[in-house]
Amino acid sequence: MLVPMHVCLFDIDGTLIDTGGAGQRSILHMLEEVFQVSAPVEGIPTAGRTDHSIMVDLFEFFNIANTSENRQRFEQGYLKLLAEKLLEHQGRVLPGIREILESLSQQENVDLGLLTGNFEQGAKQKLAHYELQQYFDFGAYGDHHADRDDVAHEALRQIRERHAAELLERTSVWVLGDTPNDITCARAIGANVIAVATGVYSLEELRQCEPDYLFEHFEDVHAVLTLFEPPESLT
Repeated sequence: MLVPMHVCLFDIDGTLIDTGGAGQRSILHMLEEVFQVSAPVEGIPTAGRTDHSIMVDLFEFFNIANTSENRQRFEQGYLKLLAEKLLEHQGRVLPGIREILESLSQQENVDLGLLTGNFEQGAKQKLAHYELQQYFDFGAYGDHHADRDDVAHEALRQIRERHAAELLERTSVWVLGDTPNDITCARAIGANVIAVATGVYSLEELRQCEPDYLFEHFEDVHAVLTLFEPPESLT
C-alpha cells in the first residue's frame, strides 16, 4: 500500500516566528515617511489578515487614494523598513518550530509550503532573517487578495500543480496557524487544521473555532510530528 501524502501549509507570524513588533513598526514608520501621516491607528486588526487588506484599510483610515502607484509606494516603503526593523527588534523563532520543520522536511511523504497574509517579499525577508527559508519550496501570499480564503485557494491551486492526480487522491492538506482566519481559510479548501495559541488569540478563542487539533504551543514536538507519521501497517 502507498504511504499517505501530507501537504503542510504554515502561517508565519504567531505560528513560526514572533518578530517582536517589527512588522507593525515598519508599517507605521512607512506611513510617516512615504505618506506623511501620523496618528493612532484604531480599529484596524492585523492578525490573520492579508497585507493587502490591511493596506486598503489604512488608505481609507488616512484618506489616501487607493491607486496602483500608492499601493506600490506602500509595499516598497514597507519592505525597505522591514529589513531594518527586523534587525532592531528582538524577535524569535517560536518554540519547537525548528525541530518540527527539520523533521518534516526529511520525510518523503511530507511537502511544506506557506499560506500567509504577508506580502511575498515580506514573508521571504522574515524567513531569511530567522533562517527558515530553506524549508519552503512554495507558498501563497497576501499581495493581491483581501480575503484569506482566496489565498488558501491559491495555495490549493499550487498543490494541484505540484502533485500528480493519482498522488492527490491520497494527499491530506493541513493548515497550521494561530488565528481564527487560519482556521476558516483551511475549511474553505477542505483542509485539516492545527491551531496553536502562540499568537494574539487565546487557547479558548481558538477552541471555539473548532480546529481539528489545538496546541497551546509547539514545544511538545513529538505530539505534532506523530500526526504525520504513516500508519504502522503502511511502513
